[in-house]
Amino acid sequence: MEKPSVGKMKEDIQGEALWQYYKGGRKTLQLHNSYGPWEEMPIEVFFRDYDDFPDLEQFALTQVTGKVLDVGAGAGAHSLYLQQQGYKVTAIEQSEKTVQLLRERGVMSVVHGDVFRYRAARYDTLLLLMNGIGLVGKLAFLPEALTHFAHLLKPGGQVIFDSSDISYLYDEVDIPKEKYRGELSYCYEYKGQMGEWFDWLYLDQEKLMEYVDDEQWSIQVIYEEGDGHYLVRMTLEK
Repeated sequence: MEKPSVGKMKEDIQGEALWQYYKGGRKTLQLHNSYGPWEEMPIEVFFRDYDDFPDLEQFALTQVTGKVLDVGAGAGAHSLYLQQQGYKVTAIEQSEKTVQLLRERGVMSVVHGDVFRYRAARYDTLLLLMNGIGLVGKLAFLPEALTHFAHLLKPGGQVIFDSSDISYLYDEVDIPKEKYRGELSYCYEYKGQMGEWFDWLYLDQEKLMEYVDDEQWSIQVIYEEGDGHYLVRMTLEK
């Protein structure tokens, strides 16, 4: 089986957009998708302060323990908050421009790389917010990804992530028969430059439970919102 797709962009469109926003540039980029019209995406969402985090993210940040790996850290909003609270947090990003941005914004420990190839350290908490589990790309890759996450954790460590049931997208169109409904594709556009299409995974709770090995993991839904958005803690069995 191929390695999970993590949305590597030919021209690093997202990284360039974040960097230019930080330097006072354009405030939006375009997000194309596989299910409908493209959307304007406000770049400021990556630069929020704690008070601007939704309740689910604020709660998630109270659940971290020990040494933390912030997976797909973006502009470092969560890493910077945890760092301010005294946590030893490492941000990992595969975008070179975003890594540069993280360092300039003050994140003290930054890894430039693909989390699915990273094995240099072990952590107490892996944090994947803003549907960070979407990095897995496709449902078939989920068991491999969870096995890899286990290698990144200390005994008794935890993975904290949020995801959503996106069945509402199919209220007016047929659910695809050839793939799981939570498998979507996206492409960023910025100043007329298109990135490469990348796969992104949304998981409903029932499907997630089907794919978790309960001999390896203890899983608990620790926060739910009325729109199908939820937060999970998966604890590695010692």
